[in-house]
Amino acid sequence: MEEALRIAVLIKQVPATENVKIDPETGVMIREGLEAEVNPLDLYALEEAVRIKEKFPHTRATAVTMGPPAADKAARYAIAMGCDEGVLVTDRAFAGSDTLATATVLSHALYRLGAFDLILTGERATDGETGQVGPAVGSLLGVPVLTFVSRLEILPNGRILAERAVEGGHERLSAPIPSLAVVVKEINVPRLCTLGGKLKGKKAEIRTLSFADLGLPRERVGLAGSPTKVVKVCYPQVTRKGRKVSAAEDFDGALEALETFLANVGAGGNPALPGAEEGEA
Repeated sequence: MEEALRIAVLIKQVPATENVKIDPETGVMIREGLEAEVNPLDLYALEEAVRIKEKFPHTRATAVTMGPPAADKAARYAIAMGCDEGVLVTDRAFAGSDTLATATVLSHALYRLGAFDLILTGERATDGETGQVGPAVGSLLGVPVLTFVSRLEILPNGRILAERAVEGGHERLSAPIPSLAVVVKEINVPRLCTLGGKLKGKKAEIRTLSFADLGLPRERVGLAGSPTKVVKVCYPQVTRKGRKVSAAEDFDGALEALETFLANVGAGGNPALPGAEEGEA
């Protein structure tokens, strides 16, 4: 395919930790004070976009991310990997958006940015683990959605050929351009950013789109536009009572306490094992 291709890659900046917390009052994730990174599963979508660029020289790849102003780091990382430009969709009005409100914002952002031939997303975000935003964006844009894509090929006839990871194997299917593909880790191995790429990303001008730019009704974004809400936050409680002994402080005492505990619960020996009666280990 010799014609110029336009690819959009949807990425997200997520906390670089598993110890995320939810505000019990609003049900919104607390992100302040947490180190952030590009969602690891989005790196495979970025890599695939760059590989298509390398195969088709006239291709232009745009990374689009939604989040607070600090999320421009994700867009810069995408440029460092090889994307041509980064777009940050940011506004206080978007705070608290669930998957549907997020997909609504992103689909309108893509529409404002112009027609794309291919939209790539990661399988899911590691902070929410829903896997709903990518397919929802495709649905709202009215384009074919291909999920669990493990191999992707651009055909000369203006279609794409995809291989999907399904239970028990893989299936192959084709779809017209434009389409949205949700890729899985099997599709490639993301590259490391070069020094030149990092410098390019650092110097790049990141385009921003705000609530006013999208022309959306206020009731369709943020908490107001989210049909799903967190109504209660519960943290697991340790209900079993136990005794803690430290071998570092008193090794002999800890060993004696363990032997006593095992004897009290009847785990001091197993007659079925040879030598158990003689006390052999």
